[in-house]
Amino acid sequence: MKSSNTFHTSGSSPTEKPVIDFVVRGEGTIWLFNPLTPAAFQFLSEHIQEDAQYLGDSLAVEHRYVYDLLLGLREHGLWAVRG
Repeated sequence: MKSSNTFHTSGSSPTEKPVIDFVVRGEGTIWLFNPLTPAAFQFLSEHIQEDAQYLGDSLAVEHRYVYDLLLGLREHGLWAVRG
């Protein structure tokens, strides 16, 4: 009898956690995207304008652009969590 468990048949374990690429913090009208992985740093270097503002390693983003940036991260297979 074959198992109908999706995780079992796909080879993925339900206990596997995705790699977190960014921690995102809302600081009022500015949100900070803190890259954690090499893929996150590469995304920033390839997709963010050179004149973007950073606070340390964190990209500072106006609140009106946060949603679109999160969609872009998802499209590139990157994970972000709110910190």
